[in-house]
Amino acid sequence: MTSDRVDPLPDDRWLELLNLRATRPEAIAEAYAARRRPGRIVGDRGTLFLVAADHPARGALAVPGDPLGMADRRELLRRVLIALQHRDVDGLLGSPDVVEELLLLGALEGKVVIGSMNRGGLYGASWTMDDRFTGYDAASIRNCGLEGGKMLLRLDDDDPGTAPTIEACARAVSGLADEGLLAMVEPLPYLRREDGSLELLRDRASLARAITVASALGTTSARTWLKLPACDDPEVVFAATTLPCVVLGGVPGPDPEHDLASWSLALRQPGVRGLVVGRALLYPPGGDVAGAVDAAARALAASSARINGHAHEQEAVAP
Repeated sequence: MTSDRVDPLPDDRWLELLNLRATRPEAIAEAYAARRRPGRIVGDRGTLFLVAADHPARGALAVPGDPLGMADRRELLRRVLIALQHRDVDGLLGSPDVVEELLLLGALEGKVVIGSMNRGGLYGASWTMDDRFTGYDAASIRNCGLEGGKMLLRLDDDDPGTAPTIEACARAVSGLADEGLLAMVEPLPYLRREDGSLELLRDRASLARAITVASALGTTSARTWLKLPACDDPEVVFAATTLPCVVLGGVPGPDPEHDLASWSLALRQPGVRGLVVGRALLYPPGGDVAGAVDAAARALAASSARINGHAHEQEAVAP
């Protein structure tokens, strides 16, 4: 259990969730229909801060120090609940099962909810680059009243699974745009080493190339956002697109302060509008989820001040 003092998922609430799952499956559709939607993607601060919890759907369960950390569903939900309670957290990026559990717990009222779409490229599988769409699709995101959909696009020029994934992502971008919904694309360039492991390429050439590919997916880019990693050359990398971008947290490093500094550097770029972070906030060293979320929120606040300051400058010079 986390170190936060108040347990947001005590026994009675947990057992009620289990009972609903077993006896009233229709409660999920009712919860989707009754959810109070936020009415916007970007709020008054001009930024978007989401907690990501779609990792288990792809079989990615490890957190620092525990290879099965995200397999404990009650503990995962407990940590997400703590994060969602922060006043600056706008919402959730999650797979259908996690979204529905949080709906039944009443935790997504007024929150931005982005549904995770392709989770078939299982972590560690030989076919992982052939990332099939096994979660939400555009029609279900519309029918469930969510604000948009997210897709993972890992690019490996030597893996034949990359091509069908690009095509599937393009169809998803078009489908979401047709429904008037946000498409959040996460383009990540990879290289497969001789031992078979995958290396995320963070150099500016690889990242800029991935961005330009993702930006052109589908019949329109009008509703596309990009979810991108922090890097050493953010000025070059984020200059590759005019699309709104969010910085992904990625796999937690051994030094949370270093991770935070890296995010802060990316958040200074003009096209960056927010943060989408999962394990780095939900499983921080020492277990202080609320403290980790608060630190990230402060970093994002500096970006919000820049965005709002620029908007005020534009208003001042407008005829």
